[in-house]
Amino acid sequence: MESKIWLSSPHMGGGEMKYIQEAFDHNWVAPLGKNVDEFEIAIQDFLGENKYAAALSSGTAALHLALIQLGVGSGDEVLCQSFTFSASANPIKYLGATPVFVDSDKTNWNISPEYLEMAIADRIKNHKKPKAVIVVHLYGMPAKMDEILEICNRYEIPLVEDSAESLGSKYKGRKCGTFGEFAVLSFNGNKIITTSGGGALMTGTKEQKNKTIFLSTQARDPAPHYQHSEVGYNYRLSNICAGIGRGQMEVLEKRILQRRANHDFYKELFADVEAVDVFTEANSDFYSNHWLTSITLNPNLTTRTKEELTAAFAERNIETRPLWKPMHLQPVFRECRYYGENVAEELFNRGLCLPSGSNLNDDDKTRIRAVVSRFNF
Repeated sequence: MESKIWLSSPHMGGGEMKYIQEAFDHNWVAPLGKNVDEFEIAIQDFLGENKYAAALSSGTAALHLALIQLGVGSGDEVLCQSFTFSASANPIKYLGATPVFVDSDKTNWNISPEYLEMAIADRIKNHKKPKAVIVVHLYGMPAKMDEILEICNRYEIPLVEDSAESLGSKYKGRKCGTFGEFAVLSFNGNKIITTSGGGALMTGTKEQKNKTIFLSTQARDPAPHYQHSEVGYNYRLSNICAGIGRGQMEVLEKRILQRRANHDFYKELFADVEAVDVFTEANSDFYSNHWLTSITLNPNLTTRTKEELTAAFAERNIETRPLWKPMHLQPVFRECRYYGENVAEELFNRGLCLPSGSNLNDDDKTRIRAVVSRFNF
């Protein structure tokens, strides 16, 4: 059997082991230490905009702690993009709050400003002003931040950016993860850089960062004994994993360019296939890291389906993945409200993510090209 071409596998840069070894040499194998501190500084320096990073065990943990600090609790509502991974919505439920889902923009795939405002106005009319809005920069594509921020500011609703997939992406020259009151990063194994498992919460103030660290380390009060006045969580990133992150940050810029080069490869590959659209930036306001390059099949131009294309790739041991199934169609969220039409649903029905790892090599691309050339669109 041919070797597996993965959708997005980890890609080590070579510098990770020196930081891991340093942690072992000094016996700093707990969720604190130099690697954690330096990893946070590296993230802050990369994103800029005077933001602060708190390194955590996952992006989901980061979103949970963001919502806690925004006062989200039982009976509250939080607006969330429907077209996303479930981790964007699950922390809302952790807190006993209710997700309210919003459809996507047709060209951008992220939360539709039009339906966002419609949802806010209707929830306020029903005396349920949302406690927060969660926007996701899907597959690395920045959302329409000017319009979204204007709406959130006008209604005085805090914005949380789910930037789990968009490290290095920019909107009008400003990096994703710096627009919201809080922003979530993920360093899961399939992300553009990884700490094996991990994430970070970006905050606007040092006080918010300190609160995040306090909550993520079991919320222990500053007392001479073990005393707790708040519920805490075991969410801090380990010093070992942070060592991987320090090494990965050294190659982040290179990884962004490699992912974007993969996207260029697919644009060229499908340039003459009228039935396939490659998801790309609408204009120069958007700069995507193209974490995953995604395509949609136009049913008006082909009778072939994404399932058939998936099978063709699988025959050559090439991993692909359907686009996210919208949250408002998920059984776990079937009782939640939804504002929009069927944009997200149509994307799910017609779309596919293609192998996009920064370690994709020329032989891999040759095999991918062979599948596409033999597939009768």
